[in-house]
Amino acid sequence: MTVENPRRALGVVFFIVFVDLLGFGILIPVIPLYALSFGATEFVGSLLIASYSAMQFLAAPFLGRLSDSRGRRPVLLLSLTGSVLAWLLFGVAGSLAVLFAARMLAGAMGGNIATAQAYIADITAADERAKGLGLLGAAFGLGFVFGPALGGFFASEPVVAAARGLLPAFVPVSEFSLPSFAAAAITGTNLVVAFFVLPESRPPEARGTPAGDRESRVQQLLSALRSPGLGTLVASFFLVSFAFSALESQFIFLTNDQYGYGATENAIILTYVGVVLAVVQGGLVGPLTDRFGEYRLAVAGAGIQVLTLAAVPFSPQLGAFVPDLGRILPVGPVLPAGVLALLVVMTPLSFGNALTNVSLNTLVSRSATDDEQGGAFGLTQSAGSLARTFGPALAGGLYTAVAFWAPFVVGGALMIPILVLLGRLDREAVTSATA
Repeated sequence: MTVENPRRALGVVFFIVFVDLLGFGILIPVIPLYALSFGATEFVGSLLIASYSAMQFLAAPFLGRLSDSRGRRPVLLLSLTGSVLAWLLFGVAGSLAVLFAARMLAGAMGGNIATAQAYIADITAADERAKGLGLLGAAFGLGFVFGPALGGFFASEPVVAAARGLLPAFVPVSEFSLPSFAAAAITGTNLVVAFFVLPESRPPEARGTPAGDRESRVQQLLSALRSPGLGTLVASFFLVSFAFSALESQFIFLTNDQYGYGATENAIILTYVGVVLAVVQGGLVGPLTDRFGEYRLAVAGAGIQVLTLAAVPFSPQLGAFVPDLGRILPVGPVLPAGVLALLVVMTPLSFGNALTNVSLNTLVSRSATDDEQGGAFGLTQSAGSLARTFGPALAGGLYTAVAFWAPFVVGGALMIPILVLLGRLDREAVTSATA
């Protein structure tokens, strides 16, 4: 550990990840409608969503291992620069092809999460790592709290109209481009802050080309799967991400079909989910880990998601058991009983997902040596990205070809093999690397 003030460095990384995810979150309620504006079908829109994860799958191990050999700071700065360019291109896209190119560039730069996780591992002791990674998870949660809300704000008619009167005529202003430019501006500010205040966490003598650097991403994943401890964690990451991608990719379709909700209403629900994630990952994971340990929390989180993920599409039926509150605020959507039931289901679902993700991240960190942190995180994040590449396509197929409830029920069922895998995990092998 070479950082003079680890607590300050942790705060800086928290801010960087938060602002990075803030820029990403702004576009969450915009991307599906943006694709449709170019004449894309819902399936093509799902492919646009998946393209981000496909590029993240390719880039995350590379960026993580590059940070092992070149340092964490330059990789983080490089990824932020690329994100600024991606969001600008997203805003000026004049065709679906350009939209895909911008989304893919953003996905490649989004692979920096492995570097951020490795940075946390550099500056925290092994027994404090769960708290540090939990704080990083809180940055994710907060990014998803404020990001969609900001996206809805910049896409609103009054803001778009005001921007048309203020910006030069050559700047394309629409409900799609304005949130993209806002994301670029926020990420650009993040880049400037990181350049001046982010210290390097990896000492020069620890850097070098890691062994196996010439292996392909798929070869690295296959090699990891053969490792008794890390292989189980990689497989668990894949299944968790694959199952949860059903919710991520089909949620807006579900609420639109069942409640007639659009971007604004969905942004409010997503903001609520983000609050739950932030509270759990930033405030509860640390104390819960101290009491129960990472392994038990990972198992508990997966178990909670078995039932709650499958219950999401049946919220209208579950609404028969909760009161109809109507409009609870002077502005905003009506909250019928079915939507209230949906929020009731989403609360433990978000709680369980937060527990599983942070706990698996911590177990991954404890399974790798200090020199392998970036590569280990890159592998698991790549497994998750690969799952989120194919998961939305399968979920969309189930939604349209089988029934609206099918991707959610299948997603919940996929949590059961995770429980089996974790039940067979050799916990001593996982912790031996850093013991």
